[in-house]
Amino acid sequence: MKTFKERITLIKNHRGCYVLDTVKGCSVLASKPRGCYDDCYANKIVSRYVQIDFTKPIKRKFEYDSSGQLYFQGFYDTKHENEIIRQIKNMDMSFVRIGEMGDPSEDWEHTINICKIISIAKKTIVLITKHLKMISDSQLEQISKMNICINTSISALDNWDELDKRLRMYHELKKACKSALRIVSCDFNKENSEGKARAKIQEELFKNDNVIDTVFRPSKNNPLVVNGIIKTEKIRFLKQDVLASLYNKKAYLGYCNNCPDMCGAAGTTGGTR
Repeated sequence: MKTFKERITLIKNHRGCYVLDTVKGCSVLASKPRGCYDDCYANKIVSRYVQIDFTKPIKRKFEYDSSGQLYFQGFYDTKHENEIIRQIKNMDMSFVRIGEMGDPSEDWEHTINICKIISIAKKTIVLITKHLKMISDSQLEQISKMNICINTSISALDNWDELDKRLRMYHELKKACKSALRIVSCDFNKENSEGKARAKIQEELFKNDNVIDTVFRPSKNNPLVVNGIIKTEKIRFLKQDVLASLYNKKAYLGYCNNCPDMCGAAGTTGGTR
């Protein structure tokens, strides 16, 4: 099976959000073959439609042509870099997102270096991460100098260690940048003992500030569905009917340009670190 190419690209996803992933692929699949919460959307998409091995994270980079006359006294051709910056400047959204088909925390230094390059476009940069690898103090210092909003992805479905780590990072990041808590929410079945316990955890998560509700869309054979831990229903998501576990019946399910959350990016000015 193929792996992702190393050439970084800016794409507009089906919800109208512009994505510049610094890493594609996910190391989590090595220990969780079905992915987080037994339903990894990204893995299913690339495995089914483009037949790419999602278990191997690939760092995505700018290409610099150093052949012939394009390289002179230490200067490289930056055509690819300049084109991406131009695209970001001209896009019809106020922010660019990193972390859709891979977690930027797989390599924080690489991700931050890419952010430094694209920051010239003067758009907010949104990073979505589960903090698979921890960010260092020196890296937080670098982030504080850019217009960055970090979404910490979390769920009541996480284990205690994951919950503790992600909540600590969500609060720590407030010192360096705008920090949002991106909760993968579920309509837990409180008649089920595990569902009831998870519902209590979820209620506590939603008491935090700058929270984003991300509706969980499981497959019908997901163990959480099969075992009655979560409730599901068919909903209209964009232009298709999907199975979802809808905690908030008024959760926004439309295109990104009209979303009230904007990935928590509105008003980002950098941190106080």
